[in-house]
Amino acid sequence: MEELTRLTLHEARRRLDAGEITSVQLTEAFLKRIKSVDSKLHAYLTVTNDLALEQAHAADAKLRQGQSKQPMLGLPIALKDVLSTKGIRTTCGSKFLENYVPPWDGTAVSRLRKAGAVFLGKTNTDEFAMGSSTENSAYGPTRNPWSLEHVPGGSSGGSAAAVAADECLAALGTDTGGSVRQPASFTGIVGLKPTYGLVSRYGLVAFASSLDQIGPLTKDVQDAALLLDAIAGHDPRDSTSAPRIAPTFAASLEENARVEGLRLGVPTEWMSEGLHPEVARSVQAAIQKFEGLGATVREIALPMSRYAIPIYYILAPAEASANLARYDGVRYGLRVGGADEIFEMLARNREAGFGPEVKRRIMLGTYALSAGYQDAYYKKAQSARTLLKEEFDRAFEQVDLIIGPTAPSPAFRLGEHANDPLAMYLEDIYTIPVNLAGLPAISLPCGFAGELPIGLQLIAPAWQEERLLGAAYRYEQATEWHKQRPKWVSAPER
Repeated sequence: MEELTRLTLHEARRRLDAGEITSVQLTEAFLKRIKSVDSKLHAYLTVTNDLALEQAHAADAKLRQGQSKQPMLGLPIALKDVLSTKGIRTTCGSKFLENYVPPWDGTAVSRLRKAGAVFLGKTNTDEFAMGSSTENSAYGPTRNPWSLEHVPGGSSGGSAAAVAADECLAALGTDTGGSVRQPASFTGIVGLKPTYGLVSRYGLVAFASSLDQIGPLTKDVQDAALLLDAIAGHDPRDSTSAPRIAPTFAASLEENARVEGLRLGVPTEWMSEGLHPEVARSVQAAIQKFEGLGATVREIALPMSRYAIPIYYILAPAEASANLARYDGVRYGLRVGGADEIFEMLARNREAGFGPEVKRRIMLGTYALSAGYQDAYYKKAQSARTLLKEEFDRAFEQVDLIIGPTAPSPAFRLGEHANDPLAMYLEDIYTIPVNLAGLPAISLPCGFAGELPIGLQLIAPAWQEERLLGAAYRYEQATEWHKQRPKWVSAPER
């Protein structure tokens, strides 16, 4: 049974179609794996045993009848618990929504249902996706499968840990400032952030609406392309969804897996002060591997990227303060008693329902939008964001892809940044610029610092996912990093 949980999406697809295994066998193997190891990892908040087996039986019936054209038919995956799922508890890692069960699916979820996927459950997340370590979940932290004393990254740390620990074939996460790519780096898997607008945000519980994007977390690049195929495309229910036809990413992967003559740009600002020496060494070795495969490499300048953190932590909290205003305990969510009038009730509900990081960002955002400060902070940050995007546009006139580290360090220890929010925010220093510019990027494993994985980040111009995936796939096929799996260790003493 353990052998089945080690399969990739494309390997499982082939074996299901060949009749070598059934979806029920595959699903039961993952449910057994979750039961065996998740008490140590805490990757899942909700495990949907009955639904998963029901979907698996339905998939097997279609497979027996030769109806296997659905690309995800019978494949067990996990969903980050900020994606609305009909009939399945959706908490957003918050006490405020502890018992909330949506009456509808988000678009990415409904497309996976239509494609025949099996849903194993909902994964842990920093509350409302606000965090870089999955320590801000109201239900306790997730641990890194490579070392239980370390974080898996965040906010999609539950999804990343579930994939890395073979608790699912693949998972969906969300990326607002690096929350797919950074946990992928920390857990030694592949994480893809699509171009803003390629994947519908309808049904994604909003954190920062101009930055959020749903993306795959997978065991290899081919799986990322397969999962992206299933969720990408225009959605008229989402005003930020681009009205364009999405390519078939998996079908064109081999064709685009060429790096001969590819021009790679290395930002000088990203390979200097503040970068962990083992990360620098691994990323430099990956760059040399690309050169050996026929790519040309040059240094580029992205000086505006040094301002990405302050830009982000004005704009994202400002959007969060507006988006989270709906959580008042009146129509749904947590309600506490003891209030004599409406404003006192709202204050009590929010005080009890929101955790410290969410409160911090609401306060920051409300301050940035307040009278007398909006021009000084919010509008200036928007102007700086435009300059940053223009800087990326100029860089892509010289190069085809940008290459560099995903995160400045390997995974840090649980609690290491608990009392230092700035140190936590700096963990996303190389990923946040990509969200501000709305670009696609991918993180894939490129080495280790001791027992902890290191991620390589590739960034492409908008709508160039095919080029991005092709280059990542070519590198992956020329290395062995993606084949490494964590050696299971015992849970720490409590």
